Amino acid sequence: MISLNYRDSRPIYEQIKDGFKKLIATGAIGADEKLPSVRALATQLSINPNTIQRAYAELEGEGYTYSVPGKGSFAAGRGEADQARRAELAEKFRVLAGELLSLGVSREELAALLKEVKV
Repeated sequence: MISLNYRDSRPIYEQIKDGFKKLIATGAIGADEKLPSVRALATQLSINPNTIQRAYAELEGEGYTYSVPGKGSFAAGRGEADQARRAELAEKFRVLAGELLSLGVSREELAALLKEVKV
């Protein structure tokens, strides 16, 4: 399900968060499906439960999951996850485009870069 790369420069909680985002966005974890408990996942990955809790809290804050007191965390519907991911990526795009513009790349060159993107 989730695998960690200890050579990755990203913190472990971000790797966990990104792993669940991909699983939810691709439909590998369906809407309203229960995520592993914090303790179970911490034991499985041999890491501190606080790390899992932080990842779950951020996933909920970004709209990928929701929690039910006493029951656990559940995947939100893909619509909510897709919308949150679009907003996140749009912000990253704005930052990168602004940086490219400040480095002298013209708007026409940016438009050409967008046309090169394959879907």
